[in-house]
Amino acid sequence: MENKNNKLIVILGPTASGKTDLSITLAKKFKGEIISADSRQVYKGLDIGSGKITKNQMRGIPHHLLDVANPKRKFTVSQFQNLAQQAIKKIRKKNKIPFLVGGTGFYIQAVVDGMVIPEVKPDWKLRKKLEKKSIEELFLMLKKLDPWRATRIDPKNPRRLVRALEIVLSTGKPTPTLLGLPPVGEAGIPQFSILQIGIKKSPTELKKLINKRLQKRVKGIIAEVKNLHKNGLSWKRFEELGLEYRFVAQYIQRKSSQGEMVEKLQKEIEHYARRQMTWFKRDKKIHWVKTQQEAAKLIKEFLNKKSQADA
Repeated sequence: MENKNNKLIVILGPTASGKTDLSITLAKKFKGEIISADSRQVYKGLDIGSGKITKNQMRGIPHHLLDVANPKRKFTVSQFQNLAQQAIKKIRKKNKIPFLVGGTGFYIQAVVDGMVIPEVKPDWKLRKKLEKKSIEELFLMLKKLDPWRATRIDPKNPRRLVRALEIVLSTGKPTPTLLGLPPVGEAGIPQFSILQIGIKKSPTELKKLINKRLQKRVKGIIAEVKNLHKNGLSWKRFEELGLEYRFVAQYIQRKSSQGEMVEKLQKEIEHYARRQMTWFKRDKKIHWVKTQQEAAKLIKEFLNKKSQADA
């Protein structure tokens, strides 16, 4: 008999493309639960700026890997991979379908391709040295030492650049290449079939969606950043938590006006969406869809298909 319990469905796409709504509708239709693959939604208190789903918006669908980390501490891809594998196992035990949903390409790839991620402990001496360099210098260093990782990183995120360099300098090797194996780490997880669905939006559509979302959230993000800072999150840490937090923190510190901040944010989020698409387009196994109906049809076919290593 065919086993539907070894399937994994991935819903991905650039920021503001509508992953949340689509994934809820599909998880409801196909008896699924959602695992968030978002590098900021893992943090407690990073709600509005990260676009975290509310209890109300979940419409009764269980969500995993939200609010699992303290924003004062760094959360690694390796930690994400391990927790995602545990969540997949848990969802399967309930005879439900796991939906991995998000826009953080490296997180998705770590699970889908079973990457072996080296456990490298922080090297504070090295970090101190690297932190003295400019973002441009860090990116050039990474390009030279680990070209594969350089094509898939946010070149404006100093924390990610420092961590990527720390790994390559500590191990003496670039990021392990993809093995095409089932996910590693969690003993006893069966090999599974994967369907990856990407949300397709034109650059014009995406630009409008980013703008609409930004205008709607900007006041809330300002209040959220003030509150997080009041509760002990340093300005330096905000620089590492992604675009919205970085630029809003700079505005609160009076390094820019509100108008400049919104303008900069719009531009940088658009650039970020383009980088996400560059990452995703490298994976030829992604099925790009424009409508919910197209996605539902793909899932139906996938769930009825005989189990195989990678659908």
